[in-house]
Amino acid sequence: MLTQVRRAFLPIGIGLIGIAVFYLLQYFKPRPAPSDGVPRPTTVRIASAIETEARPSVIGFGEVRPGVRTQMVAQVSGRIISVAQEFIEGGEFEDGDILLKIEDTDYLAMVQEQRARVAAARVDLDQALADADVARKQLSEQKNPSPLALKKPQVARARSALKAAEASLSLAETNLARTEVTLPFAGRVESQSADLGQYVNPGTILGVVFGTKIAEVRVSLTDKQISVLGIPIGFNGGSENGLNTILSAKIAGDIHRWEGKLVRVDASIDPETRTVYGTVVVEDPYGETREIIWEPLVVGLYVELSIQGRLIQNLIQVPTQSLRAGNEVFVLTENGLLDIRQVEVAYIKPERVFIKSGVRSGENVIISAIRNPVTGMRLKTLDSTKVVSLPSTEDNEI
Repeated sequence: MLTQVRRAFLPIGIGLIGIAVFYLLQYFKPRPAPSDGVPRPTTVRIASAIETEARPSVIGFGEVRPGVRTQMVAQVSGRIISVAQEFIEGGEFEDGDILLKIEDTDYLAMVQEQRARVAAARVDLDQALADADVARKQLSEQKNPSPLALKKPQVARARSALKAAEASLSLAETNLARTEVTLPFAGRVESQSADLGQYVNPGTILGVVFGTKIAEVRVSLTDKQISVLGIPIGFNGGSENGLNTILSAKIAGDIHRWEGKLVRVDASIDPETRTVYGTVVVEDPYGETREIIWEPLVVGLYVELSIQGRLIQNLIQVPTQSLRAGNEVFVLTENGLLDIRQVEVAYIKPERVFIKSGVRSGENVIISAIRNPVTGMRLKTLDSTKVVSLPSTEDNEI
C-alpha cells in the first residue's frame, strides 16, 4: 500500500518542484535599463531633386511604305512595240521616261485626218466671213436687215465647226501621246504585268510602280505618348513644323539610321486598338549618302522610330528609385522627418523620373526602402550615402 501511494504522489511532487523553480527564475532574472522613449532614427539614402528641362522622345515601330504607289494602266489600245530596260521589277526610272511604247500608226493617221478637217473648217470660216462682209455692204442702205441676210448664222456655224475640228485634233494628238507610257514622278517598278508584243486595251494593267521622292511610316501612338510629345490629335505640322524623328533598322548585321519628321497625326482614334496613327515622312529615301556603309530606306522595311517631342520646362528630376506606388515620393525634411508627397509625373525613364509638381528643387528625396513608412518618423542620413542627381542634356526616350 505504501509503495502505491509513493508512486501516485511522485509525479505531483516533481511538478510542484518545477513550478517553484520557474517562479524563482522569473523573480531573479535581470531587468532591462529604463528607456528614454525616443525611437532610434532610420538610416536612409537620399538624392537631390533638381529643376531641369527635357525633350522626351517616344519610341514606336512601323513599316516603310512609299508616298506614291500606283498602277500603270493603258489609256489606248494597240500592240506594245517597245519596252524600256528600266521597266522590270526593281527598275529605276525618272520623271518623264518612256517605259512602254504602243504602236501609233492608227493614231498618227487620225492626227493627220483631224488636221485636214481643221484646215477645211478654217477655209469654211473664212468663206463665211467673206460672204458676211459682202452681205453687210450690199444691205448697208436697207433698214433692219435680218441676221440671216447678213450671213450671221452661217458665220456662227463655221466657227462652231472649226472649234469641233480643233477639239477632235486635240483628242487625236492626246491619244497619240498616250502611246508613249510615262509617269509624272521618279520611282521604281514594283511589278510588271505587260511585255513586248502584247496587245492591250484601255484599262489594261501594265504594272505597279511607286515614287521614290518620299517614304512614309505609319506609327501607332497611345494617348500618353501623344501627351508627352506635346501635340494634339489631328496635328498637321508639315515639313516645316514636324517633329524630328530618327528611324533605325538592322540590315545585314549593321544598324542603319535615317532622318525623318512626324508631319501629321490622324484626327480619329482606331476603334480596335484605341490608338492614334501618325505619319512620319522621309525625303529622298533612295538618295545617295556619304556613309561608308549605306542602305536605302526600302519599301517594306520594318523600322524603329524615335520621335522627338516638344521641349518641357520647369520639371523636377529625381531618380527612379524615389517613386513609390501610387505616385508617391518620400522626402526628408530639414528637421530629419519623413514627409510623404503625392506627385504629378510628367514621364518616366529607366533611370530618372520627371515630375511636374509635388517636389521642389533642392529637396532631398529618399531612394532607399523604408519598412512601415509613417509621416513624421525620424530619419538620418550619412554624407557617404547621399546621391546627387545631375541634369541630363540628352533626349529622354519612353
